Amino acid sequence: MMTINRELPVAIIGAGPVGLAAASHLALRNIPFLIFENGPEVGHNVSDWKHVKVFSPWRYNIDKAAKEILSKSGWVEPDREVLPTGADLVNQYLRPLAGHPKVKPYLHLNSTVLSITKKGITKVNSHNRDSSPFVIWVRQEETNLSFEASVVIDASGTWQNPNPIGSGGSFAQGEHEHRHKIAYRIPDILGKDKKRYANKSVLVVGGGHSAINSLLSLAELKVDYPNTRLHWALHSESLSKLYGGREQDALEARGALGTRIEQLVNSGQLSLHMPFYIDRVSSEDGTIAVHGLLEGKDHTVSAIDEIIANTGARPDFSMLQEIRLARDPALECVPQLAELIDPNIHSCGTVRPHGELELKQPETNFYVVGVKSYGRAPTFLMATGYEQVRSIAAWLDGDIEGARRVELDLPETGVCGSTNEGDLSCCGSVSSPAESDSEVAGCCGGAPTENTEACCKLDEVKKAEGEEGCGCGTTATVTHAHASACCG
Repeated sequence: MMTINRELPVAIIGAGPVGLAAASHLALRNIPFLIFENGPEVGHNVSDWKHVKVFSPWRYNIDKAAKEILSKSGWVEPDREVLPTGADLVNQYLRPLAGHPKVKPYLHLNSTVLSITKKGITKVNSHNRDSSPFVIWVRQEETNLSFEASVVIDASGTWQNPNPIGSGGSFAQGEHEHRHKIAYRIPDILGKDKKRYANKSVLVVGGGHSAINSLLSLAELKVDYPNTRLHWALHSESLSKLYGGREQDALEARGALGTRIEQLVNSGQLSLHMPFYIDRVSSEDGTIAVHGLLEGKDHTVSAIDEIIANTGARPDFSMLQEIRLARDPALECVPQLAELIDPNIHSCGTVRPHGELELKQPETNFYVVGVKSYGRAPTFLMATGYEQVRSIAAWLDGDIEGARRVELDLPETGVCGSTNEGDLSCCGSVSSPAESDSEVAGCCGGAPTENTEACCKLDEVKKAEGEEGCGCGTTATVTHAHASACCG
């Protein structure tokens, strides 16, 4: 049975939705904890996109333990079917939770974690490593402080580390020099940032939901400011994947994004540049020009006033230099999740149930959770993070059965197709396993080619390597070894 030194707290890095969910589960199990938040308030990263309405309703965005704690204090749960904005999440959920007596005394705001080490031991040393406490070095105002912890849960996210617009994953030439013209976030185009974009020529870079939201807001702005010009640059060679499940998506708002952006593209109101690989940004008569390769040929988008870089984000591991950390070499995610969320394999928006077992690191009692556990993959949902920390809290409390019994209720995306094939087939959610060959054909690398007992190509590869398989196509009662749904 798992035991931890309860005389030392669990250190939680980040007071966003997942970090506060971790605190809630630990509180209900009477496991001491401390939370360190870099910003001046809880949900600091969420507040940066406070004007954005998420596409999942409240029922997917409130953690069960947090709800239990809040409900006992007279908190009124928001309408479960309403779509909250970032501001709603902070004001109606995160702030009340942070102010609760079970959480507030242990919350440290304006606390930047500089490094995490093992007490008196470098990364190289193994002797007594597992029994030595963690030391969390924190910058508060002008002072560096240290805190000891028995366990560390890194829920610091990726929001503060956006990807550049350069095609190779690094900054394009001239990108730094023109940063004042580039927004690495989701601007409030219809609100406080309206003057910045009205009647301007705007290039949106990226192919995810953030980019789609920016383009749709710009199109709405164009109604009142008709001289607003829209440009969209993305790497994709096909728009069908970007349109998503549309009416087949169990999240109506997410499906509507695909429908609306398809209509905008077909309307001719925006200039599409795809597949466009940016390598340089330059000044041009008071505007900027963006240079790169389009279908293998030199291409320049001229007379751009503003760039919105919705290119995603990547995890920052700089504070973990002395931690024995494992991460996938491509996605930089927790290794056990890589094949389930890798966009090179499939386009699923969900991932099979997982928890403490998959999130284990070589460093005992250290976990990366939340969106950071997904690395560079863009498909994380808050509900996934809530289940991660629920499982970890159970494990730390010695509840092995509870830790292994991870049940994840996520909505279907409407698509779960192989990115290597032209058509995207519907694959089913974590509660609806694929039931036919046609459903599996586009999932997890396509259909198996040699092993008739495998449910997909990834399953076939895993079995050939001596493993049990990828966990696809099993029953709806989920465990870590056997997850329902075809890779999602």
